[in-house]
Formats: sequence, C-alpha cells, structure tokens
Amino acid sequence: MQGLPASTGDVLTAATVNSFVSFTVSSDQTADYTAVLTDQYQTLVVMNKATAVAFKIPTDASVAFPVGTAITIYNKGAGAVTVSAVTSGTTTVVSAGAVSAAPTLAQYKTCVAIKLAANSWTIVGAVA
Repeated sequence: MQGLPASTGDVLTAATVNSFVSFTVSSDQTADYTAVLTDQYQTLVVMNKATAVAFKIPTDASVAFPVGTAITIYNKGAGAVTVSAVTSGTTTVVSAGAVSAAPTLAQYKTCVAIKLAANSWTIVGAVA
C-alpha cells in the first residue's frame, strides 16, 4: 500500500504512515491537461508553460472521482493556468476568483480542487 486511497486487505506500515505527510510530485504538464483518477489526494499536479494553459476537470461519466476528492494544482510556469470543467453544462466549477467558473492561477501559486457533490467542484487557494 502506498498513500491513499486504501483498499480492504492493505497493510498499514510505517512507510505508508510517513507518506501521508508528503506529496507525490507529477511530471510537469506543459500543455492543456485533464485530471485523471491518480491526481487525487497526495499528488501535486505541476503545470509548467510559458503561455496560458488549462487544467480541466472531467465529468463524472468520464472519471469517477469520489465526493471528497482533493486535487492540488501548482503553477510553475509563467503562463496563467485556468481551472475549468471539460463540459461546463455538466460539471460545475466555482471559486472566489474573478471569474467564478474559470479561476486562474498565477506563476508559483497553488490551489486545490475539491469535489463536494456529483459533478460539482470548488476551487480554493491562490486563484484570481
């Protein structure tokens, strides 16, 4: 077992417990990116592009993230990262950013996408 989520029959080890306090850092995403199931929990999704780039959240029909999922997004690049839904009529993304349905993340800023209900996500953190 490594990190979360755990499955029935997994053995809790010291290495597993110690991993709870650290992120697995993804390779840099240098183009528009759509979230996948392995991005949840303790993974840091690194966006890195010199120009504007998109981080997209798919519909439940495409990727079945459980309610309570948290995806952490870090913008390493100079280009702003826009966080939005792949299908805006189906998946709702809201934040306190300037554009509620498509917040942006400036260079060296981090935000977390939290799934609160079916096809419903809230973005919290350093968004504009």
